[in-house]
This record gives sequence, C-alpha cells and structure tokens, in this order.
Amino acid sequence: MQVATFQETGFGRVMPDFQEEDIAFANGARIVAGVDEVGRGPLAGPVTAAAVVLDRDRVPDGLDDSKALSPRVRDRLFDEIMDAAKVSIAHASVEEIDRLNILYASHLAMERAVAGLPKPPCHALIDGNFIPKGLLCPSTAVIKGDARSLSIAAASIVAKVTRDRLMTDLARVFPGYGWEKNAGYPTKLHREALLALGLTPHHRRSFKTVHNML
Repeated sequence: MQVATFQETGFGRVMPDFQEEDIAFANGARIVAGVDEVGRGPLAGPVTAAAVVLDRDRVPDGLDDSKALSPRVRDRLFDEIMDAAKVSIAHASVEEIDRLNILYASHLAMERAVAGLPKPPCHALIDGNFIPKGLLCPSTAVIKGDARSLSIAAASIVAKVTRDRLMTDLARVFPGYGWEKNAGYPTKLHREALLALGLTPHHRRSFKTVHNML
C-alpha cells in the first residue's frame, strides 16, 4: 500500500492535477480510477462511493474538490463527468453501516464502486489514508486526494451529488428532518426533529445520537 501526502503552499490551495495518475501510468498502469466516498458523518442514509476513470482529453472545466464548489457548479460538473468519463456509483446501506461500522461500510461502498467500472482499473487512487482490503487492484491512498487528484475530485463530485439527491428524495417520504438541506447530517433541525418525530428506517442506530434515543 502506498500513501501519498499533500501539503498546501504558502500561496494558497493547490488545484488538483494529474500528478498522482501520471505516477501510476509511469509504473505501467493503463487504466487509473479515482475513488472517493461521502456520508460518513450523517445520522441517516447510506454511505455513497464513486469510482471515476477520466478521459484526459475531456476533463470538465473547473473540476475541483466537491467541498470547494457550490451546489450549482457541482451539478454542472456531475453531468459533464457522467457524459465524458467512465463512472461507477455504489452504496453501503444503513443496515451494513450498523453491522460493520461506518469505516468498513465506507470501504465496502468503495470496493463496490471500483468493481462496477466497465473495465477493471490497473490502479486505484483512494481519497484518505486507508486502502479498502477488498480492492482487487494495486492502490494508493492519497491524503486530501479530492483536492490533489483530478480523478479523485471527479469521484468526490459524483458521490456528493448522488447522495444529496438521494437524501432529497428520502426527504419527500420522511418530511420534517430537513434531509433536503442537511443530507442527514446532525444539524440542529435534524436533532430536534428526531426528538419530535422519532426515528425512521433510514437512521443509523449504531450512531451515538440515534442510539441514545433507543
């Protein structure tokens, strides 16, 4: 397992590029996927992962870490990534989160996302410091990878937009928790709604805030 670190310069944040991808290509890889997940912190909903293989000739303008982008820009980039890249999206359910714990469930979602790509990647770039054990290809953990690697940045956008849309759909079925705005994170509105409305099947019972209500 390799771990790539990241440091910001004194002149501001470094934009993501293809440096990590080029290292993998130089070592013989032909297909390199960026992998990221979203949804570790919410009290409700699945954890969602995406794996993206970019076409270097069709990289969307403004591609960046999803956290640095507005919802409108994320939505635009999501459509462009889906049109121009090879993409796989996967989830780990609330039941799996409660059974495995959130870290292992996140890894399961990433493993599923990589396995769902049209062609198996030769190398995967994983956001963070840990490599999921079930990945079937060589991998590099890239600390702050969504701000460093364009492939991981693309995966962060796909995972974020997908999960936000999923939680907005669930908010229509379970109104009052504010999921269309907080995506299941423990905001003041969400915590107050838990006390007033109780739990739904989509709440993570292994999380302390929810578990204490049981």
